[in-house]
This record gives sequence, structure tokens and C-alpha cells, in this order.
Amino acid sequence: MKNLKSGPVLLAAGLMCCLSACKPGKQPQTESMETTVDSAETTELEALNKGEFVPQWAKQVVWYQIFPERFRNGDPSNDPTAADIVGADPQEAPKEWHIHPWGSDWFQLQDYEKANGEKELWKHLLRRRYGGDIQGIIDQLDYLQELGITALYLNPVFDAPSLHKYDGASYHHIDPNFGPDPAGDRQLMQTEDPSKPNTWVWTKADLLALQLIEEAHKRGMKIIFDGVFNHMGINSFAFKDLKKNQQNSKYKDWFTVKSYEDPAAGTHFAYEGWWGVPSLPELREDSNGIVAGPRDYIFAATERWMNPQGKGTANGIDGWRLDVAFCVGHPFWKQWRQQVRSINPQAYLTAEIVDVPEKVIPYMQGDEFDGEMNYNFAFTCTEFFVEPDAFKIPATEFDKKLKQLRKLYPKGVAYVCQNLLGSHDANRISSYIKNRGIGSYRDWGSYFSLSKAAENPNYSPRKPSDEDYELQKLLVIMQMTYVGAPMIYYGDEVGMWGGNDPDCRKPMWWPDIAYSPEKYLPNQSTHQPDAVEINKKLFKHYQKMIAIRKAHPALQTGDYKTIVADDDLRLFGFERTNDSETIRVVFNNASTPQTYSIKGPAEQMTDLISGNIYAAEAGTIAIEIPAKWAVVLL
Repeated sequence: MKNLKSGPVLLAAGLMCCLSACKPGKQPQTESMETTVDSAETTELEALNKGEFVPQWAKQVVWYQIFPERFRNGDPSNDPTAADIVGADPQEAPKEWHIHPWGSDWFQLQDYEKANGEKELWKHLLRRRYGGDIQGIIDQLDYLQELGITALYLNPVFDAPSLHKYDGASYHHIDPNFGPDPAGDRQLMQTEDPSKPNTWVWTKADLLALQLIEEAHKRGMKIIFDGVFNHMGINSFAFKDLKKNQQNSKYKDWFTVKSYEDPAAGTHFAYEGWWGVPSLPELREDSNGIVAGPRDYIFAATERWMNPQGKGTANGIDGWRLDVAFCVGHPFWKQWRQQVRSINPQAYLTAEIVDVPEKVIPYMQGDEFDGEMNYNFAFTCTEFFVEPDAFKIPATEFDKKLKQLRKLYPKGVAYVCQNLLGSHDANRISSYIKNRGIGSYRDWGSYFSLSKAAENPNYSPRKPSDEDYELQKLLVIMQMTYVGAPMIYYGDEVGMWGGNDPDCRKPMWWPDIAYSPEKYLPNQSTHQPDAVEINKKLFKHYQKMIAIRKAHPALQTGDYKTIVADDDLRLFGFERTNDSETIRVVFNNASTPQTYSIKGPAEQMTDLISGNIYAAEAGTIAIEIPAKWAVVLL
């Protein structure tokens, strides 16, 4: 991340590892870093009466994160062309280019890539397009429903030339290549004045996105979009006008211009880019937050997607995930939340803030965000369940860190934080497990590079072992039973592996696509082939654990109480309780089977995972727990 030669816009893809990415005066990062959806429609007043400001439905969902370009190609007719990627990094035009084969070996350079003659692997990986689109997501909603998903988070879908779309050309249009008529959409977009919302048109891609929202809602799924409001791309309408017209541009106040093009004065056009990346010009801020021009534009785009065509919030997205939220001043977020909640009082706002927990507190006071992408959950869980002794924490320390996270925020926040294990900005959880011990996940700045296969020859990009996948299952049990809303990164449920960005963004595995075995390494040397195939046992485990969570409201909104934290036995367990049930979850983190005894009035208990029934003897129920496994007892 700190080495721009490894790919400057591996930076640009919504990354948080830039320890100095914030504008002057902003909070910098540091290197270390609790029924169905429909039943959750509690009013804002009821939530406030509970002393909470979070939308109640956000406690009860199971999230699924989709990286649109890599999820599913539902309409090959809209696949990008070489002209469509102009403006994305790398800026050099390729000699040859075409859509990349979906099932190809990830590190193997195709003939068209070799023809470009570039030695830098990152350039090839950034140029690749696989053709994922909105239709592909619609086509797989039944798959997601079968898995048990009840909420979708989509990485950016707005018009942008890159594969990741964090370099927005606009916020009010879906990328034309995600829709059915790219050429027609682009022609239609030319008829509007982007600075005047009353001239905005609805393209076919825009309308397809509304169809996606409708189809998701029909299935009881919520859906949120990624808001990238810190910066735009060099293809943005505002920046292109600024570059063309210089100080005469009506958008000159949108960006921080250091100097204009002036041959007489010997100056060149220069501006502030996010973390110094030229392809990501930052929106200007003052003491009140993002300045008026871009602020008003963002507000108008927000209204467009939350209340599309003025037809009501039922037709719009249910909230937003905010990219690099720590790089935008608090005043803007406070204003923006008021606008969002005025449109939909039940909208959910989640932020990308990777930092030590204490520094996240100001964002979670009820006037900015409801929750966050909970990387601290992932850090803490891997330290207990996964790490070798050099990084491992004992059960009591695990309990202490979890308590700190639960108690850190106002009431309700912990229950709506997105409890993830990986994301588009981290190595996949299966690969993290395979590479356990190379560094600490929590040391975000250093681990970011350590977990990149192209930058660290000691990082293994190979297929995880059966033992690795068993550890992933253990983490999933924790994820689906603990306080907070679980979030699955696309493909983790079928066993996808990969190092940090860009390797965590491989095309999704589908049963109707043939995948070449992976045998290439980043340096183009080879190893014994690793079969690329859906891990059906892992999928069934995710499916079962999601079903258990959804069937038991105590696991969604119930109170929490630690019942065991034994350092010597490596046992950890907790209760989740509501008015109708108490569920006990006990983890055996040791390498040998153990017995855990529960005293109480119950005559028997059932493990919801295995179906085993345990009967009481003399008032005590003895629970046999296999090594590195858990029980969920009712």
C-alpha cells in the first residue's frame, strides 16, 4: 500500500490502509487497530424510547457483500470495451485488451496481456474486466436467498472506469456497463447538465438497479450502496470541466487546486489527490465539511437513490456504506445523516473506519453513523481462534476485548455493526488462516502488505487445507451467534481463497462455469495445480449457521453474558437471552476434545449444530465438544 509501484489504485479501491490519507486536520489512522427482516420495522420513536438511534432491522439481518464486477456476468452484451476503461489506472493505454476469461487461472497472464509487454503484474490485474453486472446480481438473488442472506451491501455501482468503481464519474448514474445498453445510456447522459438535478435522466442501467432493489425487497432483503464522497475520479463531469476550463470552470471550488495551467507563469495544473493519487481528486472541504457545490450534489444523489423518481422509500435503497469515512470531516456527516433520516427514518448508515476502537467513538454518537464495518471483530476473533502462540490471546483476554467492543458505543450500536471476517480490502479469511503467523491482522498498516502475494514471497496464495477450512467453520459459528450483524464476503461461503487486494477480488465461483486449476504464482512460475471447486461442505455449514441465527431471535437481539473463559482449558462461552429463550454457545479452542458441564434446572439440552441431545444426570449436563469446535445449546 505504501509502495505505489505495486499499484496506485490498489489504493483507490476503498482502502483504509493509508495511514496518512486524511486531509490536514482530519483524524489519521494508526497502524493497530447483538425474527425476520419484515418484523424489524420498529419506528424511530420506539427505538429512541429504548435509548437507541439505530434502525432495529439492522440487528436482525445477515449481510452479504458483493463486488459487482466480479460477482456474475448476467449480460455479456454489456461487457466493457477498451474505450470504457480509459481514465482508470494504469493510465497507459494497452496495446491489446479484451474481457478476461471468467474461469482462468488468476495469476496466469493471458496472451493479450503478454502482448502488452509490461512487467508489472499490478497493471495487468487492474486492467482486467470480467463482465460482472447488475443483471448478474438479479439472476443470483435466489442463490443468496437459499444461503439465507437478508441484506446486501454492494461495492460501488456508480459510473466509473475502474474495476472497483471508487473513482466515480458521477454519483447519480449506475455504470452503463452494468446495464443493458451502455452506448444508449452514455448518449442519453449527454443530454443533461449534471449540476442541475432537474435535468437528470434515468438510464437503462439506472432502471435495472431499481429492478434489483425491487427484486431484493420482494425476497425480504435490504440493500445498501457504497457512498464514495471523499473523492471522485478524473472522468467525473466536474473534474473534466475543471481540467478543460481551469479557473473559469464552474466546478473550480469543488476541488483543491494547487495551480492552474499557465505557460506564461510556468505553472501546470495541479490538485490534491486522495493520498496523492492523481486519478482520485479529492472534494474540497472547509470548516463546515465538504463545500457547498459537491455537498449539494451529494445530497441530490442521495435523494435519488433513496426515493427514486419520487415514488417512495420502499422503492429505494435502505441505507449506505461510507467509504474512507475517516477522511471526511465530522460536520459533513452530521449534515448528511440529517438529510438521510429525513428521507427514510429507518435508513442504516455504516462506516469504513479501521482504527483502534476508541477513535471510532465520535462517529457513533447518534448524529453520524449507526455502525461500522467491524474489522475489530475480525482482529479479535482471529487472535483467539486462529493465531499461533506468537499472536494468540487467551480466553480471558478474548473476553475482555469483546467486552470493550460491546461497551464502547451507545446502546444498540454493537448490535448493528457488520461483523466481518474479510472484505474487498483484506485477504480472504481462508487464506488468512492458511497464512496464520506471518503477522498480526490487527497491525493493519504492516499486515496490508504482508498479506499481498505479489509483495511478500512468504505469503502463500495456494489453496487452503481441509484443516484451514475447519477453522473457518469455527469462526463462522462465532460470527453467527455473537452480538452484531454477520457479514459474508462474496465467495467465502464456497471456499474462495486469495491474498489481499487484488487477489481477494477473484471472480465468484459458480457451478455452471469451468475453472482452470490454479498453478501460477505472481512471478509466473508454477506449482502443483490446485483444483478450483465449490466447497459444498463449507456452503452447507454457512447455510446451517445462518438458519440457526435466523430461527432464534435471542441470537439477533438477545442480551449477552459470558459464561466461561478458561485460559488453561481454552474454553470460551456465552449466553444469548431474550424473553422466550436462552441459548448457550461454548467453544473448545483446544486441540483435544473436552467436556463442559452445565448445572441447572434443564433436563436436557440440544446442540443446534449437530442435533445431539444431552440429558442431565444429578442436575448436571455434560457436553462433549470436539477439538477446535463449538456447540450451540438450547
